[in-house]
Amino acid sequence: MAENYVSLTEDDKEKASKLPIMDGTMGPSVVDIRSLYAQTGYFTYDPGFTSTASCSSKITYIDGDNGILLYRGYPIEQLAEKCDFLEVCYLLLNGELPNGAQMKEFVTIISQHVMVHEQLTKFYSGFRRDAHPMAVLVGVVGALSAFYHDVTDVTRPEDRYIAAIRLIAKMPNIVAMCHKYSTGMPFIYPKRKLGYAENFMRMMMGDPYDDYIANPVLIRALDRILILHADHEQNASTSTVRLAGSSGANPYACVAAGIACLWGAAHGGANEAVLNMLEEIGDVTKIPEYVAKAKDKSDPFRLMGFGHRVYKNYDPRAKLMRQTCHEVLDELNLNNDPMFKLAMELERIALEDEYFVERKLYPNVDFYSGIVLRALGIPTEMFTAIFALSRSVGWIAQWDEMISDPELKIGRPRQLYRGVAKRDVQPISSR
Repeated sequence: MAENYVSLTEDDKEKASKLPIMDGTMGPSVVDIRSLYAQTGYFTYDPGFTSTASCSSKITYIDGDNGILLYRGYPIEQLAEKCDFLEVCYLLLNGELPNGAQMKEFVTIISQHVMVHEQLTKFYSGFRRDAHPMAVLVGVVGALSAFYHDVTDVTRPEDRYIAAIRLIAKMPNIVAMCHKYSTGMPFIYPKRKLGYAENFMRMMMGDPYDDYIANPVLIRALDRILILHADHEQNASTSTVRLAGSSGANPYACVAAGIACLWGAAHGGANEAVLNMLEEIGDVTKIPEYVAKAKDKSDPFRLMGFGHRVYKNYDPRAKLMRQTCHEVLDELNLNNDPMFKLAMELERIALEDEYFVERKLYPNVDFYSGIVLRALGIPTEMFTAIFALSRSVGWIAQWDEMISDPELKIGRPRQLYRGVAKRDVQPISSR
C-alpha cells in the first residue's frame, strides 16, 4: 500500500476524511474505501461494481485500452501459441508454468480423476432430452459435492487442490454427456492415454462401435479455444463464484453458481448469439441490409460478436482465434460454405468499413470461436457449455485464491434504499 491518500472534504465539515491509495503491480491504483463509512457515514454507490475493486488478485490482468490479457504475467498470445490447455491450468492453479517433470505428474493426476461416479450418470435421465445443456450442467456440477464430499473442507489447501483437480478432470466428461444425452446416444468413457482436448472431442463426437480419428488441426483449435477462455479477471461469473465461495460454500456449488451466471445471454451466450445472427442474415447478398440496420440507432438489430465491453481496442484473443478460424476452414475445405462465406464477408466489412473502424467495433473472440465450434461439428446449444468447461479452471483458481486470502470476508454489498419510509400496519378493516 502506498503512503499517499485521497482527502474528502464536505462544505459543512471542517475535518477532511483521508482514504489510503493502494497500488497494484500494473494498472490503475485504487482508493481503499473500507473506512469511508466510519469516517463519513456514507457508503459508495456503484451499480454493477464497474468502478469497484472487489478483491486483490495475482491471477489475471487486463488492460482493455491497449488490448492486453495476461495469465500470471504471461501474454495470452504466447500461451496460446506455445502451451496446451493443461499447461495453462497448471499455471493458473500454481502461479508458474510447469517444467517437464511437473507437467508429467500433473497430467498423470488429471488422468486418474477423469471418470465420474457411475451413479452420477443416472442424473441425466432425470432431465428432458431437449433440456438446454446449461440447465443440465448446473444440476450435475452442483451434485458433484454429493459424490466427492470427502475433501470439501475449504480451510485445508490439500482439499482445495484435489477439488480443483477433480473439477478440471471431470468437466469434459460431464459436458460431453450433456450432448450425448440430448441426442439419445450412449455415453463415451474417456481414455487416459489421450490429450485433454482430444479426449473431449472423442467423448463428444465419437461412438462405441467405431474408433474416433482425431484431426490434429481441429484438436489444436479446440485446445486454443479452451486456453483463450480459461480466465478473464473479475467478470460476472467469476465474481459470482467468489461471492458464493465467500460464505464457505463447497467448490462444486460455487462453480455451479458460476455456470448459472455464465448461462446469461449477456455473458457466456455471445458466441451462440453470433451463429443465431448469421442464420438470421442467411445470405451474403443480405449483408448490406443488415449492416445498415446495425448502423441505424433506431433499429434494435445489433451485429453480435463485434466490439467488447472491456477491450476498447482489438480483443487480443480475437487475433489468435482469427488465425485459428482460417486454419480450420482451410483444413475442412469450408471456405465456400455459405454460412462461413457470410461470416468472412462480415469480418471484411468490420475491418475495413469506416463506421466500424472509427468505433473500434472489431470482431471479438466470440465471433471467431462460434464459427470454429460450428466447423468442428459442435451444436450451437453446446457452445456455452464448452465455455463453462474452459472457464472452470479460472473459477476454481480464483476461488482458491479467495479462500486463502487473509482479508476474506463474506460478500455483503450495500444498497441505496428508495422504498417507502417506515409506516404502521393498519387493521385489515381499515386498509
